[in-house]
Formats: sequence, C-alpha cells, structure tokens
Amino acid sequence: MTNRSTYHHGDLRQAVLAAALDVIAAEGPGALSLRDLARRAGVSHAAPAHHFKDRTGLLTAIATEGYGLLAAALADPAHGSPTLRERGVRYVRFALTHPAHFQVMFQPELLRADDPDLLAARERASAELRAGVADLPDVPDARQAGIAAWSLAHGFATLLLTHNVTAAIGDRDPEEYFRSLAGLLFTP
Repeated sequence: MTNRSTYHHGDLRQAVLAAALDVIAAEGPGALSLRDLARRAGVSHAAPAHHFKDRTGLLTAIATEGYGLLAAALADPAHGSPTLRERGVRYVRFALTHPAHFQVMFQPELLRADDPDLLAARERASAELRAGVADLPDVPDARQAGIAAWSLAHGFATLLLTHNVTAAIGDRDPEEYFRSLAGLLFTP
C-alpha cells in the first residue's frame, strides 16, 4: 500500500498513469475506473481526481504523454534525419512498445479535444510525420502523400496489435516487414 508521503512527493500521478496503462493494455480503455486505479495505488478513491479531475482527464493525460513519446520516437536525432520509410518503422515500433498509449491516442471521443497540452503534443507528433514527406521527390500533393504514408503505418500497426496479420507475417520481423510494404509504395 502506498503511504501518504509518496503521494506528497508527486508519485501518485505517475502511479495512476502506470496503473491505467496496465489496465488499458490488458482490457482496453473501457475498463478504466478512477476508483479501481486509486485502489491499485493504495490511496483514497478521490486522490486521482486531484491530478486528473475525471476519467476523461486521465485518458487525455495518457494521450498527451503518448503523442510526446511518438514525437520523440519519430525525431530521434541520435540516428540522423530519418526517411519517410524509417519514420513509418518508428511509428510501428512505437505502437508495439506503447500499445496502451496507441489505443487511447486515436480515440478522440475519449479525450478533451481542447486540452492545450494534448494539442501541443499532437502537433509535435504531426510535424514529425509531415517532415518525412519532405524527402519524397516529385510529390504533387504532399498532404495526400502524408495521409497515405500515415494510413499505411497506422493500419499496419493496428493490424499487428490486433493480431490480424500474425499468420501472414509469420516469424518475420514486423519492422522489416513494414519496410518492404512501404517500399512497394514509397521510394526513399
């Protein structure tokens, strides 16, 4: 059981987020309850509301964190400026390593659409996705190409997470499989 001194040191917010991500990964966002998360964290049922206000606030915080993680994964300056294909691979990798975030991020009906932190994090991730399109030669409509690339990466990631392509991929590495799929449509 968590003691009150941990709560006052600011760990409760992170503990509730971590517990929420575990629940979402196992049972989906519909299974979330602030009361259950408080029980898991060993605090009063009202304590999570101090940080998140309500369930929507918690899900918005998860999506905000997810978009921040996605933006960082797409940028990763340590490995140079990635091509569009490599940004797609990073997108798929993000989905596989952060499946609970991924589930929540793309369900706007669960979120506070006007939350400034969410909007800023979403814009950072979108800017990183759009940056990959700039590498494509002779693209008549960059916006359309960006949507096509995002659709491919997002769709493939979703199919992986829902195990709909497990048999088709077999024992191949999902990232390598995605590289070959993207190569069918995008040259760089």
